[in-house]
Amino acid sequence: MDKNRIILPPEWYPQSAIQLTWPHADTDWAPILKEVSACFVAIAREVIKHEKLLIVCSDEAMVRSQLGDVNYARILFREMKTNDTWARDHGGISVFDHGEPQVYDFLFNGWGMKYAANLDNLITRNLFALHTFDDGIIPVNMQPFVLEGGSIDTDGEGTLLTTAECLLSVNRNEYLQREEIENYLKQMFGFQRILWLEHGYLAGDDTDSHVDTLARFCNSGTIAYVQCNDETDEHYVELQTMEEELKSFIRSDGKPYQLVPLPMADKIEHKGERLPATYANFLILNDTVLVPFYNSPKDNEAKMRLQEVFVDREVVGIDCRPLIRQHGSLHCVTMQYPEGFIK
Repeated sequence: MDKNRIILPPEWYPQSAIQLTWPHADTDWAPILKEVSACFVAIAREVIKHEKLLIVCSDEAMVRSQLGDVNYARILFREMKTNDTWARDHGGISVFDHGEPQVYDFLFNGWGMKYAANLDNLITRNLFALHTFDDGIIPVNMQPFVLEGGSIDTDGEGTLLTTAECLLSVNRNEYLQREEIENYLKQMFGFQRILWLEHGYLAGDDTDSHVDTLARFCNSGTIAYVQCNDETDEHYVELQTMEEELKSFIRSDGKPYQLVPLPMADKIEHKGERLPATYANFLILNDTVLVPFYNSPKDNEAKMRLQEVFVDREVVGIDCRPLIRQHGSLHCVTMQYPEGFIK
């Protein structure tokens, strides 16, 4: 790790743990709590095969009863009150500031004040109060700047990939101009370049187009993205335009990125509303990649394309149909912490 600058490590950097914030009856999951809890159990069981798991929950005993017979030596429970389950967005963001490990605690305001987030906004500071992080990890209060982990992606080499739709949206940091937001992110994360996607969205997404639903770094030279080739699909124009944007991006060394198209997920609706199913919402673990499945023939196509990129990791599918009922998926409910961050 370069000790001469601030670095936001990429997701493939060695990890100590994954955070899950567990669903309970007082969340919006109440009508399908059994189904979504089973999804969380599937994610948890896969994570602990490879690394530690930090579970934020309202009732440890309840979660243990759902997990059953698993390796609890790899699970760290922290009980507290929560509004919801989207750890990617309310979780702390880990950085190395000139070699010193820190956890940034940004303001989480429910994706631009769409949903209650008063409890979730306290989770990271509560984790510090409960001595969750390794000795020497420094908490840094970044509020009132609003930033969600799902809205940013990095190659670990000074490049940020993000969307203008989210970072410039109303009720986040609209008091700042684009240039001011750019300068702030460069200063806080050590970014040298910001690649702004001006296009791309998913129907049913209420995050204002988080980049982790659309396009993701797989390594410093490769970006996987959602491709839409169906001219009758409502996403066709926007995602085709996003694809052209990605083709125009170049690496810091001047070379083009290797682009890996992921299939556009089949249309899934609930009560007449299209849900934001996406294969870009995968999670990179230490020696595995978890990819959301949606009970579709396209599941295996997405898995195959990611396996061709992640040759050093096994790609494993997780049925995430319950998650998209609340407009998110696999990456959205998880947050990784680098090696040495979690006790």
